[in-house]
Amino acid sequence: MNTETLRKTLMKQQTRLREIMTSYDQHEAAMQLFMAQHAALHSAKATPPKTDSLEDLVLDDLTEAQWRRIPKGGEHSIAWAIWHIARIEDMTMNILVADAQQIFREENWLEKLNIDLPDSGNAMSEAAVADLSASIDTEALRTYRVSVGRRTRVITADLRVEDLKEKTRPERLQRIRDEAAVVSEAEEVIQYWSKRTIAGLLLMPATRHNLVHLNECMKLKGKVLNSL
Repeated sequence: MNTETLRKTLMKQQTRLREIMTSYDQHEAAMQLFMAQHAALHSAKATPPKTDSLEDLVLDDLTEAQWRRIPKGGEHSIAWAIWHIARIEDMTMNILVADAQQIFREENWLEKLNIDLPDSGNAMSEAAVADLSASIDTEALRTYRVSVGRRTRVITADLRVEDLKEKTRPERLQRIRDEAAVVSEAEEVIQYWSKRTIAGLLLMPATRHNLVHLNECMKLKGKVLNSL
C-alpha cells in the first residue's frame, strides 16, 4: 500500500474506532481495530509481521539532513515530531493507563537520545525545537519509539471494557508533573487528559495523535525535499 492510500485508510479507521471505542458495547471489535491502527502508526519492528506501516513509509528513506531540517516558515522538524509523539505515548500509556514507569526513565533514553529534555515538547520555544532537531540521535529515536509501541501493545492487550470506562486518576496526572514530563507552561495538556477516560486516551493520543503528527511528517518531508 502506498503512503497516501494508507493515510486515507487510517483516517477512515480512526472515525470508526472513535465510534465503537466509546460505545463500550463492541469491546472486542474496538480493541482489534485499535491494535490494527496502532500497528500501522508504528514501525513494523514494533508490531506483528506483514503490517503496513505509515511510519516506515514516511521515514525509512530520510537522510540525516532531512530528519533535522525545519522548513522555512515552519515550526518543527521531522525529528521533533517523532520525538514528541514517542514522549506523549510513553507517558500517557505507562503512567496514566498502567501506573508504571516511563520507558524514557526506565531505559535511560535521555542519555541515549543525546538530549537534555525529559518533557513532551509542548510549549517549546523555536530555539529549543531547533536545538533538539540538531542534536537528537535519530537512530536511537526510532529505537525508542519501537520500545514505546511494543509496551503500549502489552499494556492494552488485556484491558477490559470496565477499564476503558475509568477516568484518568488525579494521582497519575500528578506523576506527570512530578517527573517533569509536561512543563508547567503546557498545563492545559494535563487538564485535557484529566477529562479523558482510558478509552479516550487510546483514541487521543495513542492513535489519533500519532496519525496527526505522521501526517505532519509527510508534509514536512515534501517541503524538505523541495528545499535541499
